[in-house]
Amino acid sequence: MPTLIIQDLEVFVVATPPPNKGGRYFTFVKVRTKEGIVGYGEPYGIPYGPEAIKAIIQDVFDRHLKGYSAHDIEAFWRRAYSANFSQRPDPSLMGAVSGLEMALWDILGKSCGKPVYQLLGGCVEPDLRAYTYLYPSEDDKEALAYSDASVAAERAKHYLDLGFTALKFDPAGPYTSYDPRQPSIGDLKFVENFVGSLRDAVGSAADLLLGTHGQFTPSGAKQLAKVIEPFSPRWFEEPTPPENTKAMAEVARHTSIPVATGERLTTHFEFAAVLRDGAASILQPALGRAGGILVTKKIAAMAEGYQALVAPHLYAGPVEALANIHFGLSIPNFLMAEMIEAMGGFHAELISEPIKIENGRILAPTKPGLGAELNEEVARENPYRGGALHLEMLDKRIWTGAR
Repeated sequence: MPTLIIQDLEVFVVATPPPNKGGRYFTFVKVRTKEGIVGYGEPYGIPYGPEAIKAIIQDVFDRHLKGYSAHDIEAFWRRAYSANFSQRPDPSLMGAVSGLEMALWDILGKSCGKPVYQLLGGCVEPDLRAYTYLYPSEDDKEALAYSDASVAAERAKHYLDLGFTALKFDPAGPYTSYDPRQPSIGDLKFVENFVGSLRDAVGSAADLLLGTHGQFTPSGAKQLAKVIEPFSPRWFEEPTPPENTKAMAEVARHTSIPVATGERLTTHFEFAAVLRDGAASILQPALGRAGGILVTKKIAAMAEGYQALVAPHLYAGPVEALANIHFGLSIPNFLMAEMIEAMGGFHAELISEPIKIENGRILAPTKPGLGAELNEEVARENPYRGGALHLEMLDKRIWTGAR
């Protein structure tokens, strides 16, 4: 007789406190079986308001998951992916599917008393290298860490003191609805000074991870790569918009800096195009958007065949972070995982067991499932009622004159 039959769903859209590290809100799902086992997941990047997000996830649940066994993860994924005769990558659908799929793994782990990574092939190594974005300090009310190289350098030293050995930043200006664009001489000089100041501050103690969020044309990205190459960044993230893998591959061929991409991609089908066209050698799937844990294992397996590495992306809450950790522990071609600083503050308040990061290394969870429960009391006390989306681009053109 089938077991672990899925019965109920609850969706939480939770407002984050200022300065909104990880986005304006997090979305969590709570899935319960007839036996009473509860699993949690976290969709990422569904580009709608809270009520629409809840309705989308509920519809996917009712159509494709309710009444089925939690064991049948592949079948659930195929049902949802094939909905409405589409069978094409869709970020909104895959956001919902990813969160629900994480919850199924949480249920399976709890049902057999094992951490999820033990169900994925076990630990490749006992802990994982972490990196964080350079966030402004609480005293930096004007967020100068994003625009002032000297302030950013001091923040970099702060994170080194916490044990981090890799730091990400994106000094190339705001990203807009009208990108890609061409960097000006002033833009190039600014980025050159910014990256150089950070390299002087950290020396060889940390990798520098430069992101641009698809802001530039291929020719502009090649110009930018040339000015930062002397500072040996560990990667050049999303130098061109992600939908054109051949344009990104052109950039990759013209620089010695490894190109990274993936936070805006979904399903193994889109990542297959990245690998096939030689667009990137570092893949950055966001497990709450890419399709869930099993699909991201498929992405990692494909990457292994191309000698590409995997660095899971995170700009969300702690449940997606936990899924990233279990996934990362189980693959041989893991590079590093994004964390939001040391995952303290509101991130820690939202789960029963804090994510442990020591000396820049993420310790493997030991409890069954994903390793922590959602703190539902905190989630219910902080509903998101705003009108803005989780993340938004600047809705105007950027003049690319001299800074």
